[in-house]
Amino acid sequence: MEERRDGAVVIDRLVAAMNDHDLDRMVALFHPAYDSRQPAHPGRAFVGREQVRANWAAMFGGIPDFRAEVVRSVQDGDLNWSEWVWRGIRSDGQPFEVRGVTLFEIRDGLIVAGTLYVEDVERAPLGIEDAVEGMSGARPE
Repeated sequence: MEERRDGAVVIDRLVAAMNDHDLDRMVALFHPAYDSRQPAHPGRAFVGREQVRANWAAMFGGIPDFRAEVVRSVQDGDLNWSEWVWRGIRSDGQPFEVRGVTLFEIRDGLIVAGTLYVEDVERAPLGIEDAVEGMSGARPE
């Protein structure tokens, strides 16, 4: 039961640090050898919390009003599953919205690994028929 509380506390702290744009407090939640994977985008994989720092310094700089929300979160042993919404307006005036799911492995109060399934929300949504045709080459009847 202690692991469940610890994982939920880490996620709560992560959301608070993100919404406060407190880079040091945020990065402190990640293990020095944090291992990040994005299966739909394998080229985005990296290891190390210094890359977390670099990535989020750019995010906070480029999206001055960045806000994060956890829609729901489930702790399963040392694995936390969370559904996220990230929003804001980029410094170039463009809207920013990302939604998705993260699977964070949390041990001893630190995020040691992450598998991220997060994507930009479409600005001009495709209908389901167009999406299926784009994936399969055949249009549903």
